[in-house]
Amino acid sequence: MEIHGSEDTPRPRNAAATRAAILESARLAFIRSGYEGAGVREIAKGAGVTAMLINRYFGSKEELFAEVLERANENPIIATSDNLRSPDRARIVARMLLEVTAPNATALDGFMIMLRSASSDAALEIGRKVVEKQNQRNITAALSGKAAPQRAAVLLSLVAGVQIMRQMIGLTAMNAEASAELQAILEPIVRQLMDAEETAKLG
Repeated sequence: MEIHGSEDTPRPRNAAATRAAILESARLAFIRSGYEGAGVREIAKGAGVTAMLINRYFGSKEELFAEVLERANENPIIATSDNLRSPDRARIVARMLLEVTAPNATALDGFMIMLRSASSDAALEIGRKVVEKQNQRNITAALSGKAAPQRAAVLLSLVAGVQIMRQMIGLTAMNAEASAELQAILEPIVRQLMDAEETAKLG
């Protein structure tokens, strides 16, 4: 058992619990303030530890950010294996995208972290690596035919664009009452990106 001093009172904590507490505090801080705005001292205070332990457990703020982002993206809601490999995947992906971005839905952690961190070159580089390692790789693996990595990237761009315009900016034309119309518009676009036969028609 380790004794880790917080900025207030030292308390006993084991290594796994310390690591988990730092990750949770960092997740909340990065969602709230982005990479540049979240300070190591703020994260440490939220975890009830000293700032020195951030470096001890994660090496640097950059490595902590990378792990938080990887964890936020490791359990997808839209691009799950079942959704991507379903015979009806275009309809399912379009529907899930609309559910995730519904005006009353809580924005996904990974999306919020990157949105709030967009001004940081370091955060963008980390984000690119995480997206390519996880989301894009998984979607690409589920696609067949030509230009699968590019189609996967465009599909991810579509998802991000809907998240921004519908959930963050709140365009009136994309509100909850327009869900049926949006589903009808999105489904063929998603199908064109996911199905090699539809993509081939563009050639």
